[in-house]
Amino acid sequence: MSATYPLAPAMAEQVSLWHHYLLAIQSREAHRAQDYQCAENVLLTVLERVHALDPRFIVDYSRDLETFQFALRSSEDPLDLEVPLWVDAEALLIEEMDATKPGDSPALCHLGIPRDAAGLELWMTDDVFTAASESNAKCCGHIVPSKVLHVLKDLLVAAIVHCKHHGLIPPGSLNADSLKEGQLHLSLIVFSGWRKICFNVVPVVRRKHRVPALDGAQLTPGFPEGTLRRIASHGVDLVPASTQHWRISTSYLLTRLLGVLGSLQGHRLDSLSILDRVNLEKWRGGGQISGLTFDHLKTVLLWASVLFPAPEDWVELQGSVYRLLVVLLCCLATRNLPHFLHPGCNLLQGDSLNLSAIYQHVESFASQPEASLRIHVTHLGRGLPPRIDNGVKALLQLPADDPAYWTTAYFDVLLDKFQVFNIQDEDRILAMQSVFGKTKALGSEES
Repeated sequence: MSATYPLAPAMAEQVSLWHHYLLAIQSREAHRAQDYQCAENVLLTVLERVHALDPRFIVDYSRDLETFQFALRSSEDPLDLEVPLWVDAEALLIEEMDATKPGDSPALCHLGIPRDAAGLELWMTDDVFTAASESNAKCCGHIVPSKVLHVLKDLLVAAIVHCKHHGLIPPGSLNADSLKEGQLHLSLIVFSGWRKICFNVVPVVRRKHRVPALDGAQLTPGFPEGTLRRIASHGVDLVPASTQHWRISTSYLLTRLLGVLGSLQGHRLDSLSILDRVNLEKWRGGGQISGLTFDHLKTVLLWASVLFPAPEDWVELQGSVYRLLVVLLCCLATRNLPHFLHPGCNLLQGDSLNLSAIYQHVESFASQPEASLRIHVTHLGRGLPPRIDNGVKALLQLPADDPAYWTTAYFDVLLDKFQVFNIQDEDRILAMQSVFGKTKALGSEES
């Protein structure tokens, strides 16, 4: 088994093609960032009025990574805008519910107010609170997410009308008619320039809470020393999970982890941007059909960064994209994309995802990416033959039967199959060859 592949002339043309595609994406990033910041300013102005009307809802100016994340994306899926509640979260009782199915994580919970609590009177009014029975010795009642959402909706409507009437927001940027009440969030459309940005407004309770995945050593190799500990110290958000229950949200922690990857040398974030654009234009038909989201692909990048922690894995653009592709293909083939911080939770669950069709799209791109990278006719050089044979799908199924295959060596074998393994480290080559030896018989049968 060959471990490296010299670049033939045709392959060299394709390397240039990847960079042309990336430059086309990056040329839009500054405009996307500007549009997002303008839309965010509109919402912050409205939320300042909400806070003036009801101090239980506060304005968060600290989430500065959201602009950076929006600029990476090509997709226009709704964005979460969190509205923190002014409450002493450490004084609340977190009453966790048992998981209904294996792998359900994080658990649902009630937010209870202790009977002897002081300073929580604002949260014991009928508009957000439901009293508990007298038999509950510890808890006098619960903060109910559906009630909180209803109060927030009325406040937003009043705040939007006030801001428009007093000229505090640009004309045409926001209309109260666009505010829709969902079960777990409030949808709101903001116009920024020619761009329409949809926000999901979500009330959150911020609380110190242990995230087991950030305590262990499993994720450490992909990030600089001490990074996970610092990020974990920020705590987590509790967000609505049903009309009565809350759950832990790790969205902010994941965005911070993405920001850390952006500070490292290499093409990690470039690879994410490329796949998000291909996903939007090719796999989702320009966004007309449901499919993978930016959050799915972000999770793939986080796992790929742990599985390929060496800086040399991310030096070359094409090879960097394929590091995400082999992880994504494996997850689609096994129908399981583990949540990065709650690995027992599968992000590919849901009726809206046609995993077989998505797999075919991704495999086709991984085998012959040239047509999908076409920006202009002059950028499409000679087509290369398919990079993989029929045996690759059998290899991709292995982690479903044996989780021990979820290792760098296994994914190195897949990179070798796609002819993009260019690592010279002898230990990795030997480890890859060892895994390849175990799978050779299977590959021979399927080829």
